[in-house]
Amino acid sequence: MTSPQPYEAHVAAVLRELGIPASYGSETGMPLYREATDLVSVGADIYNRDQRLTREAAAGWLAMRAAAEGQGVPLFLVSAFRSVDYQQQIWRRKLAAGESVEQILRVSAAPGYSEHHTGRAVDVTAPGCSPLTEEFERTAAFAWLVAHAEAFGFSMTYPRDNRYGVIYEPWHWAARQSAD
Repeated sequence: MTSPQPYEAHVAAVLRELGIPASYGSETGMPLYREATDLVSVGADIYNRDQRLTREAAAGWLAMRAAAEGQGVPLFLVSAFRSVDYQQQIWRRKLAAGESVEQILRVSAAPGYSEHHTGRAVDVTAPGCSPLTEEFERTAAFAWLVAHAEAFGFSMTYPRDNRYGVIYEPWHWAARQSAD
């Protein structure tokens, strides 16, 4: 029986297959994220897919969502944990649709570099808001997150003009990593 391919080698192979430069991480400053393995369900997303987070992030997300809803502000989950292989599938679909690597990198992290791999990131939306759009910034849900997310250990990863050159993502929030 052969051992599984080391994580870094797997990510490097995926990047090569997709045409993403091997220097992506060093050029952008994006960290290579390890995939979380101890995940728990946090319920269904807006597409009725079961979503998972690490235990700590799940506790924070569920408490935050309950607090917001208790104040009349629903937070809808769009996505949470994503594996490198799932991120690769997203990329394949975009490439097949004719998008260039450069276009995709503005809106989608390269496999291995998505914060969703950590099991600590969520994409959220609100009633009447198209998911994964800047329109989310104009919702009560966004205003509530800006005012309260930190108390639950969450912060917005990609503000305007962020250091990674990723588009502004007011819908993407991540839990702090515990200092184990």
